[in-house]
Parts: sequence; structure tokens; C-alpha cells
Amino acid sequence: MVTGSWENSKWVKCSNPLSMEQKKDLRETAKKIVENGKGILAADESTGTFGKRMASIGVENTEENRRIYRQTLFEQAPKVKDYIGGVILFHETLYQTDPSSGNRIVNFLQEQGIILGIKVDQGTVDQEGYPGEVITKGLEGLDERCRQYRKDGCRFAKWRGVLKIQASGTPSNANIQAVTSDLAKYARICQQNGLVPIVEPEILPDGDHSIEVCQRVAEKVLSAQYRALIEHDVYIEGTLLKPNMVTPGQSCSEKASHEEIALRTVTAFRRVVPPAMPGVVFLSGGMSEEDASLNLNAMNALQHLDKPWKLSFSFGRALQASAIKAWAGKEENRAACGEAFYLRAKANGEACLGIYGGSKEASKDSLFISNHVY
Repeated sequence: MVTGSWENSKWVKCSNPLSMEQKKDLRETAKKIVENGKGILAADESTGTFGKRMASIGVENTEENRRIYRQTLFEQAPKVKDYIGGVILFHETLYQTDPSSGNRIVNFLQEQGIILGIKVDQGTVDQEGYPGEVITKGLEGLDERCRQYRKDGCRFAKWRGVLKIQASGTPSNANIQAVTSDLAKYARICQQNGLVPIVEPEILPDGDHSIEVCQRVAEKVLSAQYRALIEHDVYIEGTLLKPNMVTPGQSCSEKASHEEIALRTVTAFRRVVPPAMPGVVFLSGGMSEEDASLNLNAMNALQHLDKPWKLSFSFGRALQASAIKAWAGKEENRAACGEAFYLRAKANGEACLGIYGGSKEASKDSLFISNHVY
């Protein structure tokens, strides 16, 4: 005979206090971002990281130049709305205004139904006692920040965890536990404030490890990640996953084809990523614009493996490298900048459907940056 009351049960006390309406809102937002071949523009580079992009084209890293460039991309919303479902913003960008109208520049996105997201982590610090490994800052005050971002129009958020494959044996179990646990805590706080959390346990491409090693580490990390999410009672249907693709390390002498990368990535995810999770939005991890698109296309073109989630993109450099080069900081180049962005958005939208045929004009230059930070 069962005694006691459910009101006092540990299962009720530990449950995520989300209403059915909140869950529906999170679920529908997550699905909308990746529906019908859509993905995400990651435009959340920090001021310092953006400065490096500006330096590459000889442009001063000022608030005005950052606004002009990002506004140029956002003004393409009527053309890219069929390929871009959401945009991840840096704090500054969310509040920048167009001097000609006084309106926020994100209005260009919202008017076309493109969903606003926001970077909420505060960078990485060394994990004490674990040389070469890092954890991400930002949990302190996160609840308040998320609440404000929701009021200001955001509907999803991003937090980047960073893991490294090294010959010394990293990522360590302690680092995997710390990174995935913090991502789960962040995800729960986001959902309680009406934001869909993008969960990003990125395994850096640095190193000379093989693609087999990358696959094993990816399976271990993602398994730990979903265990942590479930332990923190995160609503899986109201999340998105932003992982790296399974690839050899940048310094590995044995390269992999698009087809092998696709097969190993999908195989790893089928083993550990719940079908309830609506969408995988890959990071480009320093790949060239063309390689990122072709790898994504190869995954979606796989016919013999069931893929219960949308396989999409959340690219930064792989959507912007040609655009920022075309702009070069010149007003007369803004149209060329917008067109370059549109072409990459269209290419990746097609890759989401497995119909991208490649491009002779697309850049095949590697965008890899060692120990990349945002």
C-alpha cells in the first residue's frame, strides 16, 4: 500500500516548475528556429573578438563600425528569412539603434519573424587543479539577466562550454562534469525565464588527434551532458544543442571526407542525443565556409540513418567571413557585404535540406583560430 502524499514526494520537489504554457512556448520557439531548412547566425562576438575581425580588414574597432557592419547583415532579413531562423546577439548589439530612425537595429530581424537570441556566458577561466582545462563564468546574476533579456525581446540564449582533447588525457572526467553541470544549471535558469537554452559543449578542434578519438570523446561528453540536463530537470523539448562536428584534429595528418565526417557525427549523436531534442545547430569550428556547408549537407543527405532531430547550423565565421571581407569598412561596399551574407545563408539553408551542390565561388580558406574564444 502506498502511503504519504505526492506533495511531499522528492519527485515533485525536484521537478522543473514550468507550466504547460511555458513548456509549449519553449518547445514551439525551439522548433521554429530550425524549421524548414533554417538555422542561426551567430553574431555574438565579444568586442575583443570583433576587434580581431576588424583588424583583418584594416578597420578600427569602434562601436559605430560594429553597428554599421551588423546592421548591414540585419538589413538582409527580407532576403534571408527563409534560411535564418534566429540570430545570437552580443549584449551591445541588442540595444544599438539606427541613427536615421532611432529604432533598434534588431527591429530589422523581428519584422521578418527572425527570433532574437543572446549570449549570456561571461567567458572562460582556468579550472583550478586541472592544468590546460577551463570552465565558463556567468552563473552569478544569470537569473536576473535572463529575465531582463526576455523583457527586451530575446527568446533564446547561448552559453559556450569549452573542452580540449590533449595527449595528457583531457578532457578529464572532472572537467566534463564541471562543464556539463554548469550548462545544465544555465539551461534550467533560462527556461524558468522563458528563454530556450542553446546547450554548447564545444570540443575544440585543436590538436593532432584522429577522427576516431574525436568521436569517442564526443559520445562521452554528450552522454554526460544529457545526464546532467536530466538531473537538473531541464525540459529537453525546449532546448537546442550546439556541438562541434566529429572531425580529426586540425594538426592530424589523416584528413576525413565530408561523407566520413557526416557518418561519424550522425552515428555518435544517434547513440547519445535524445530524439525529444528538436534541433542540432552545429558550430563551424574554424572550417572554411565551403567545408562547413558541405559537411552539413552530407549529414542531411544520409538516407540510411534515421535522424530524429533537425540538423542545422549556428555559424559565425562560416556565415560572415566573405561578408566582412566584402565590406572592408567602406560604405559603398555595404551592398556587396549583404549579398555575400545572403549567399552563405542560402547555401546553408540548402545544406539543411541535403540539396546544396557546392559553389566554385565559396571560400575554401580555413577559418581556424587556435584556442578560439568569443
